[in-house]
Amino acid sequence: MSVHQHHSGWSDVAAIPWRVAAHRFSFIFFLVLAGCLLIVEKTNPIMVEVARGHIVDGVAPLLDVAARPLEFAEQFSKRISSYAQLQVENEKLRAENSQLSRWKNAVIVLEHENKELRELTHFNAEPNLSYISARVIADAGGPYVRALVITAGASDGVREGMAAMTGEGLVGRVVEVGDRSSRVLMLNDLNSRLPVTVAGSGEHAILAGDNSSQLRLLYLPQDSVLQNGARVITSGHGGIFPPNLPVGTVVGSSGGGYNVVPLAAMGRISYVSLIDFSLAGGPTNKIAAKIIADGKSR
Repeated sequence: MSVHQHHSGWSDVAAIPWRVAAHRFSFIFFLVLAGCLLIVEKTNPIMVEVARGHIVDGVAPLLDVAARPLEFAEQFSKRISSYAQLQVENEKLRAENSQLSRWKNAVIVLEHENKELRELTHFNAEPNLSYISARVIADAGGPYVRALVITAGASDGVREGMAAMTGEGLVGRVVEVGDRSSRVLMLNDLNSRLPVTVAGSGEHAILAGDNSSQLRLLYLPQDSVLQNGARVITSGHGGIFPPNLPVGTVVGSSGGGYNVVPLAAMGRISYVSLIDFSLAGGPTNKIAAKIIADGKSR
């Protein structure tokens, strides 16, 4: 071992205790300083507050400079994220625009075909429907009658024969009209008869009430086979009711025929809409008689 290496080893060994002493001294120094600051703060808080204010004023610019890169990085990250979101939304809007263009072209083609078919068949469009809303103020029903009294009459444009509906479906027709009130005969009344069509099969029938919760399909062709759940709608025959008003769904009966469950809750009706089809038709019993005769002749 050389003399230089020997001295270097001793210096390293000697340096270690000095470092430990320096650490201990700094710890003691800061501990004493903290104690002194606490004492000063208790004895002279105003001076400490002023000194703290000066320190904050001096450090604030440094903190502001140090925070700027972080703020810039955060804004840059937000812009990158926003740009990526805009690209996704842009692609989505392009796809929707393309879809709308295809739909527009399809509508133009359908309008053209519809116009040609109307001209070919000399088709006359049905009159526009108008609606009158009314509140149910009384259930005029009894053991043998199912009817409602509503707050709309002749002064509101109500006329006899108008269809009464709820949001679910047809509930009946207007049979008596006063100046400010009217009476609606419900579908399940024993005297109610309504020309209907079974959607899907196209079978025509008369829908009859019997004062129960279900309605009966009368005068169906003998070979008719209907599916449970098939939708029953108005046929529009005679021009009293507009076609395609929802009425109910088909259910099989124990007697081998078919019944209909109304879509509207007949026992819980608060408001109705009266539909004016603006067609002059004969009395409902004449329409029913005509369809009954057609059914018997099949």
